[in-house]
Amino acid sequence: MAGGRDGRHSGDASGPVGWSGHHRLVAQPHGSAEGVVAEAEATAAALVTPDHPLGTVGAPSDRRAPFTVGFRAAAGALVAVGLAVLAWLALEVLILIGLALVLALGFEPVVSVLVGRGWRRGVAVCAVCLGLVVAAAGFLAIVIPPLVTQVGSLSNETRLVLTEVQNQNSAWGRWAGQLHLQERVTSYVEANTGSIADGLVGFGMQVFGALSGAVIVLVLTVYFLAALPSLRAGAYRLVPHSRRPRVILVGDSIVAKVGAYLLANLFTSVVIAVVTFIWLLVMKVPYALALAVLVGLLDLIPTIGSIIAGGLVALAALAVSWPVAVATLGFYVVYKVFEDYLLWPRVASRAVQVPAWLTIVAVLVGGALLGVLGAFLAIPVAAAALVVVREVVHPRQDTR
Repeated sequence: MAGGRDGRHSGDASGPVGWSGHHRLVAQPHGSAEGVVAEAEATAAALVTPDHPLGTVGAPSDRRAPFTVGFRAAAGALVAVGLAVLAWLALEVLILIGLALVLALGFEPVVSVLVGRGWRRGVAVCAVCLGLVVAAAGFLAIVIPPLVTQVGSLSNETRLVLTEVQNQNSAWGRWAGQLHLQERVTSYVEANTGSIADGLVGFGMQVFGALSGAVIVLVLTVYFLAALPSLRAGAYRLVPHSRRPRVILVGDSIVAKVGAYLLANLFTSVVIAVVTFIWLLVMKVPYALALAVLVGLLDLIPTIGSIIAGGLVALAALAVSWPVAVATLGFYVVYKVFEDYLLWPRVASRAVQVPAWLTIVAVLVGGALLGVLGAFLAIPVAAAALVVVREVVHPRQDTR
């Protein structure tokens, strides 16, 4: 007899013909020595239908039995402790997974809009990913040439300074001789060769870890974005049937707010990058385009990103003159006030509706716990928590 997809014999809707309930690929030979198990297998054969090849779900056990209550409580405690330990051990991996999921939710509105216009989801995801690749390539094309130029200039200047230091007739050489600088540097290097080498190796490992983490996040983001409908359906299937409609409404609202927040944050970053580029062109600060792109990337970090960006650009403006640097710093102070009190409230009110005080608190707590990634993920988490509080906690408390 021919075997089915799962190794059983084919048959009609009431069950496979000539099949006793014993899988032909498991524990053969099958015989009467199995006793009561063979009787149960005969009953199992009658339960098989095309819609339920493994039978239907049986009645639940008595959850109020003393043994069941005790066992469930002990097993729940052990599972909770085990999950906490595993989460702590795999914290870095979980952070990367969470970041990839948040990024996928951020790009989901764009994909959904394209699908709503008749695109196939796979094509829409490929289009979004292609746009990201083009943006990344453009960023590298803008940043790398001036960076290479500046590194070369710094290397030449450093070589000239070292030459002057070794020349006993120059001012640098006389100053280094009076301080015995060369002898001190030589003795320090000889005494700390091992620690210096370890530091260089550690720095290389950190760079490699950052690059590998970025690659992992990008790959996971693409997979999550492509499989988001099935992931969503699978997650909602874990919720009891009676609560599933309400959970779908709340869950989809959270997902939509996370995506809207990331798009709103991207919009404000583009705005500050454009304004910075215009300002640097007017002030004739070198490498205006590269600095503007850097400011836009740093502004993706809520609250503190634009502050760091303003300080870096003000330092770069010192290459022109200190009045230009002071004016640039003042420009960023004015723009920060404009962004916090005019631009961002209007954008965020339509996107996530997160109060300003909660934004600051979430960024501070997230940054303290997980650094830059924590600051970036803080607002989506706060928006999700705010939806749960408004839609679940407040209604329950109001009816008690």
